[in-house]
Order: sequence, then structure tokens, then C-alpha cells
Amino acid sequence: MSFKNLNLNTPLYNALDDLGFTSPTPIQEQAFNVVASGKDMVGIAQTGTGKTYAYMLPILKNLAFSNQENPRVLVLVPTRELVVQVVDEIEKLTKYINVRVLGVYGGVNINTQKQAVAQGLDIVVATPGRLFDLAMSHVLQLKSIQKMVIDEVDVMLDLGFRHQLLNIFDILPERRQNIMFSATMTEDVDELITNFFVKPEKVTIAVSGTPLENISQERYNVPNFYSKVNVLKHLLSDKENFNKVLIFVAYKKMADLLFEKIEEHFHDETCVIHSNKTQNYRLRSIEQFREGTNRILIATDVMARGLDIDHITHVINFDTPNFPENYMHRIGRTGRAEREGQALLFSTQAEQELVTDIEELMQMEIPLKEIPEGVQLSTELIEEERPQYKERNNPNKRRDEDAPGPAFHEKKEKNQKENLGGSYRREIVKKYKKPLTRGDKNYNKRNKK
Repeated sequence: MSFKNLNLNTPLYNALDDLGFTSPTPIQEQAFNVVASGKDMVGIAQTGTGKTYAYMLPILKNLAFSNQENPRVLVLVPTRELVVQVVDEIEKLTKYINVRVLGVYGGVNINTQKQAVAQGLDIVVATPGRLFDLAMSHVLQLKSIQKMVIDEVDVMLDLGFRHQLLNIFDILPERRQNIMFSATMTEDVDELITNFFVKPEKVTIAVSGTPLENISQERYNVPNFYSKVNVLKHLLSDKENFNKVLIFVAYKKMADLLFEKIEEHFHDETCVIHSNKTQNYRLRSIEQFREGTNRILIATDVMARGLDIDHITHVINFDTPNFPENYMHRIGRTGRAEREGQALLFSTQAEQELVTDIEELMQMEIPLKEIPEGVQLSTELIEEERPQYKERNNPNKRRDEDAPGPAFHEKKEKNQKENLGGSYRREIVKKYKKPLTRGDKNYNKRNKK
């Protein structure tokens, strides 16, 4: 099937020709008619399958020219980097169309974004937090939103955006088309669909655990962090094959430590992104990696989720992710647009159970390779790898059973009295058997007779 079968308009065909695209991906082909019909839709597809164009092509086809200032299309994504990427993709598609697109996200001056919103726009791409801030300031009016798209919704919920999403739903028009794309279907995602979508049509391309066929996978059993660094340095020395490498790590501290060790060996070839870096630093790192100025990018899961960077030759899992679905998201960064890709997995003895979970999800075994000759295995451990020893017979360390309990003493006599209320009320009760009421001043006198 080609894009000609989708009955797009000439400006969109011209833009697709400039991009060199001739045939839609499966998710683009199956989602087109559903989105174009105006029905609510839930798309389940792996990362790297062209989800952005899957919803933007039918939306742009039916988006008529308008002079109104308020946006008509809202696209919500979880990270700032994804806002920049989606805006860039939309601008490529709207090269020959008069459409105003704006991306808004936190970490930058909100007043600058308010000024841009006031100029008028048709499509707004945003992270939930900054969108809600702009809406509450009454600068951004959402009353004209006709179509709402939530991309990478599973990541959005994992990052704790549920409350902000619910607030945004409250201020959106009730009559709108809801479009959602996710790589996985979780209970939280299903609950969101049940509560806010109207008879959505589900488009599923592949089971979450199905690996892309054009990605070859291998793994190494490596004892510790510094041994992993040595294996990594050995592999990255082959600059001809490893010419665009994305390395995933578990957390920010490890990302910085690995960057320090790799930068010593491959000076000015490495960059790193995680949430503690400034926005300009993160965007610059991604751009340098995309353009090839740096051939190695070290990233945490959240930062690299959904990023579309062409021609990544290798994805290296420096650690084994705790959730097997995250492994699928990671390796989906390579082998995009039906290109060939390679994925490598480093795992310690403590991570073997996680490897088993990944293989069960994919229903396949990842081939195990021997550590290359000449690679030195280190015995040095980082803080997280060192065993935690418990001091059993330390006389200076108080054991739990010897720990002092809560302080206790008998109450003083005056504090043991029961609080019976004010003295006047008690005396009235003794004398009249019932307190004097404000409603009938003669009540007690009559009863006394």
C-alpha cells in the first residue's frame, strides 16, 4: 500500500515526497480511517513504528484554514524533548500548509510562551504541567479544542501525570475526539480509557513483547560496573561498526559516572542526558548526537523514551531493566523505519532473573556471547554493588531488643479526672434533672411543680 491510497491532499503529498516517504507503516495504515472518521481511538504499537504521522496525517488532511486565535488540536506528550521532536515532525508535514504550531513545556520562561500563544495557533504540543499552567493563567484558551491526542500515555502515567491529565480533561470541551497511543496497555491506561473515551476503536499492531524482526540481539554476562565499562570501551573502539550508539543506564548517578569513565577514553565523542541536566544542555546533547558530532549518547529510560533519532546502529543496555517492557522500549530506538539494528544487553549475576523475565516476555532466548579476549574483568565495586554487612556482635551497637521503649508513667491525680463539662451545667443537671433550654425558659419551673 502507498500513501496514494489514503486520499491525502496535494500539500501533504508534496511534504511526504520531500521526506522520501512512499508507503505508510502498519500503524499509519490502520489508524488513518479511524482518526479521519472522528471516532475515539486507542492505538497500541511499539515505539519506532511511526505513531506521530499515524495521527497527524488524518488530522492535517481535515484541518481547514482558520484565522481564529485559539488552538483546535492538542497533543500531549510526557517530556520536553518529545515536544520539540513532535513539533519538528509536524512542521515537516505542514511545509506547504498554512498551519500555526507551537510547543510548550516547563523549564523555560513561561512569559515567552504566553507571548507566543497570544499570537494565535492551530496546534499546540505540550507537556501536561505547562499546558495546565498556561490554561489557568487564561492566556491559553482550550474551548476550541476539537481533537486531543495523548502520545506515550503509559510513560505519562508512570511519571505521575495522572492528576494533571484529569485537570486538563475538566477544562476541555466535552465534544471532542480523543486519540491515544501507547506502547503498552496497563491497568492505569485502561482506567483512563474507560472513564474518558466514548466507544473507542482499538488498533493494535503488535503484542507488547514482540521484538522487531530487524533488530538482532546479544547479551554478555559481566560481573560488575567497572567490568561493564571495560567491555563497553572494547566494543566502542570499533568506530566503523559502532558509529551511532545509544547507551541506557538505570539512574542519573550511574549516567554521570559512566559518562566520566567513557569520556576519558573517547574524548569529545560522548554526550549524556537525564532530568538533572538543564533544558539547553539536553537539547544540545540530542542535537549533537542526531547530527553525528557525538557518536555516543548515554541516557536514562525517561529521557530517551519516544525520541526518534535516525540511523542508531546499536542500543546497549548497560544494565538490565527491572521491567521487561522497558527493555522493549529501549531496543526500539534502533531498527526504526524498517532499518537494521543491533541491541546488546549487559547483565550481572544479580540481574539474571530479570533477563529471564525479558526472554519470557519475548518468547525467545537472547544469544549469550563470550566476553571478548583481552578485556580485563575488574574486582572493584561501586557503592551500590558492595555487600551490606550486618554487625552482629558489636558491643557498642545497641540491639533492637535492648532499645528503650516508649516513655511511660502514671498520670497525676488531677489528670485522671473525667471531663464532665462545665461546673454550671453539672449543677443544673443535679437540681433540675435536665438543663435549662433557651427555647422554653419556663420548662424547668413547670416540671419542678
